[in-house]
Amino acid sequence: MEKEDLIAIATQQMPFGKYQGRVLIDLPEEYLLWFARKDSFPKGRLGDLMQLTLTIKIEGLQGLVTPLKQR
Repeated sequence: MEKEDLIAIATQQMPFGKYQGRVLIDLPEEYLLWFARKDSFPKGRLGDLMQLTLTIKIEGLQGLVTPLKQR
């Protein structure tokens, strides 16, 4: 887990889909699990960040990211 990744998860918005415009850390865990079950995370940095977001949520580590959110 890199600091830059945590900042990106706290500030980058989902660019498509049902939750377009939501910051990655605010995506529902069920939505991220759907991508994991389908093995269909987007390719590249976005997919990597979404997978990391899922891990953070599963492990209950949102507290690491929440303070980094822009208000």
